[in-house]
Amino acid sequence: MDALEVVWHGVRDSLLMAWEVWWALVFGFAISAIVQAWVPRERVQRALAGSSARPVALATGLGAASSSCSYAAIAIAKSLFEKGASSATMLAFQFASTNIVWELGIVLWVLIGWQFALAEYVGGLVMIVLLTLLARRFISPRLERAARAHASGADAGHMHHAAGTEMGWRERLRSVASWSDVAHNFRGDWQMVYKEIIAGFVLAGFLAQLSNSFLGALFVTHTGGVAASVENVIVGPLIAVLSFVCSVGNVPLAAVLWSGGISFAGVLAFLFADLIVLPIIAIYRKYYGGAFALRIVVLMFVAIALAALIVAGLFGALGLVPGGARPTRADVFGSVHVDYTLFLNALAIAVFAALFGLTARRGATDPVCGMKIDRVGALRRDHLGGAYYFCSDACRDEFDRDPGRFAGSAAIAGSARSPTPSSLR
Repeated sequence: MDALEVVWHGVRDSLLMAWEVWWALVFGFAISAIVQAWVPRERVQRALAGSSARPVALATGLGAASSSCSYAAIAIAKSLFEKGASSATMLAFQFASTNIVWELGIVLWVLIGWQFALAEYVGGLVMIVLLTLLARRFISPRLERAARAHASGADAGHMHHAAGTEMGWRERLRSVASWSDVAHNFRGDWQMVYKEIIAGFVLAGFLAQLSNSFLGALFVTHTGGVAASVENVIVGPLIAVLSFVCSVGNVPLAAVLWSGGISFAGVLAFLFADLIVLPIIAIYRKYYGGAFALRIVVLMFVAIALAALIVAGLFGALGLVPGGARPTRADVFGSVHVDYTLFLNALAIAVFAALFGLTARRGATDPVCGMKIDRVGALRRDHLGGAYYFCSDACRDEFDRDPGRFAGSAAIAGSARSPTPSSLR
């Protein structure tokens, strides 16, 4: 196979995999956006101090109701930690928001089976329990105080604003403003994670062109049993760390690894490791300082490996590990037919267009970070006859420091096109 043919097959397989899961991605992100916009968070955030069962459970629930974007998860977790959440609840929030979310489970189910989707959710809970126990033992109050002081001076970047929670459910369903909140959360999640998703599909498409012997050189695949599982749960996270791909973008790569003969535990460990990829480790260091960042990364690696072994052992005992022949590369990447996927993808395109269209009608672009936001509820500054809208205090403060740097890039002129929000936070 010559180079051009390899490139063609890699691109083709990437597109076929995207076709298989497009509807799952859109519907998953839409459900996540509804939860983010309509589920109240303020009272939950105030209850996250401490590492007992109750605050950890609340952090887990809040994380599961949040965006699946790894970068958004660690930014929100930093804000919670800065406001008094403990190390345990901060880590619980992060792992819940990247392992116990709709879109991840749906895409896993479509690509490699419901067993992996269930294992992802169970494993997320197991990791949270393990991290809570490890944090209590290995993160001292002194180290936590130092990390919180460091976090207070670090910029977490932009984060979604939670929508108002005064409306009842029936009122929300009839309110354009309420659906606009959903649409902007939907668009914001796509803006933050689309590069990782595309990278995941492209890497999976080209990795599929390699032989299974290449994967066998990275993972122990021929011995089976405990030895292979232990080696796989160590190597799996290392591959994830070096791949730079996180969030839902990990799933296509996991499907290729499973097709190539990697153990169930190894695939789970790879999926669990999206919060310790190299760019995110660098952000931990920026937020919390080197000592705390090193401590939580080591604890997360240990929790990931142990959780993968525990879940794989439990599923093996219950007969839930997929048996028989592994899916072939053709099974993983699929093909285009007139079937349920075609109709679901068509519906997903309509949903995607409707939500993005709503953001175009009511939206404005943050001139600092480029994020699309609902201008009615956004933070606002008037400058030289134009109105500027911001996704967060951090972006507004950055604009205030040097308005000339951003002026004119995203201004909406005239009061008729720029309604003043009810409050300027």
